[in-house]
This record gives sequence, C-alpha cells and structure tokens, in this order.
Amino acid sequence: MGDRTVQKRKYIVEKARSVFGRNGYRAVTMKDIVEMCEISRGGLYLYFASTRELFEAVLEEEHARGAAVIQTVMSKGVSPGEKLLLYLDEQKKIILKKKENLTAATYEYLFETNLSAKNNPMKKRFDEDAAVLTQMITDGVEQEWMVCEDAAEAARNILFTMEGLKVSACAMGVTAGMVDREIEYIMGTLGMVVK
Repeated sequence: MGDRTVQKRKYIVEKARSVFGRNGYRAVTMKDIVEMCEISRGGLYLYFASTRELFEAVLEEEHARGAAVIQTVMSKGVSPGEKLLLYLDEQKKIILKKKENLTAATYEYLFETNLSAKNNPMKKRFDEDAAVLTQMITDGVEQEWMVCEDAAEAARNILFTMEGLKVSACAMGVTAGMVDREIEYIMGTLGMVVK
C-alpha cells in the first residue's frame, strides 16, 4: 500500500472508532461511516467490505495502542511497583473515558460474532497483558518490592478487575474514587501501599 492509501485507511479507522464508540457495534452502518468520513460509499468499500471488517480494524488499532502503552510503561527506569501503578493509571483513564468508549461496542461485537478463543481479539489482548503483568509482578517479588505467591494468578485477577470496572463504567457508572480504591486494593494485595 502506498502512503496515501495507508493514510486514508487510518483516517477511516479513526473516524469509525468514534462512531462505534458513540453508537455501539450493532447500530453502526456503512452509511454512518461514509457520512462521518465524508467519502463516497464506493470509496469506503475500497478499504472495507463490511462494518464487521471495519470494527475488527478498529480493534486492531486499539490493541496496537494498548501494546504501545505497555511498552512505554515497561521501558521506564522505575521500580516494578511504579510500573504496575503506571499501568493501572492508564487503565483508569480508559475506564473513566466517557466519550467514544469502545467497551459496549466490543462486547456487542463479541456476543454477535461468537468467535473461538483463538480468534478472539479480547482474549489475545488479555493473554498478552497477563504475560506482561506476570513478568512485572515476578520482577517485583524478586526485587523485594512485592509479595506474591502466584504472579500469573495475580496478573489475571488484576485484568479481570480492570475489565469489570470498564463494564461497570458503561453499565452503571464509576467514579475516579471507586477506581482508586480498587487500585489501592490491588497494590495492597501485593504488599504495597499507594499514597
């Protein structure tokens, strides 16, 4: 693909992200994307054949952003505990993001498409994040910053807590204070105190 083609595709994905974030997955039509992008229907179909294909591209972009955030956190020259806190702070931003949040759209997509665990983008992201968190906690224990008997289990519990908060934020709303209390609890289970 040429630079212009790549840029146009990226533009469409960005605009589609905001439409899916506002309207969910099921309610979005190709016409909605055409209107948001201000391109012709034929122009859109040059890049994407369906809303499903387009939403999957949005999920890929979200995954890439998430991976970049984790890489940034991991590259910081700080203690494992501070890395974990930075990671949780990034999760907090996602949880509290009111506009154009993709949580509801993602679950609509997952329930509608019935993907196998192997093809599930959320499962892939979960497994990758769990591996990074497991290493972070293992490093924390080895450097005596944390106390934990099973780093992999702790990592999964952290991810389930964060995902639960994302769903709760969409379904009933959560406050920054609520998220902070969960982060404090997580850090406390690892023998760390958050101030």
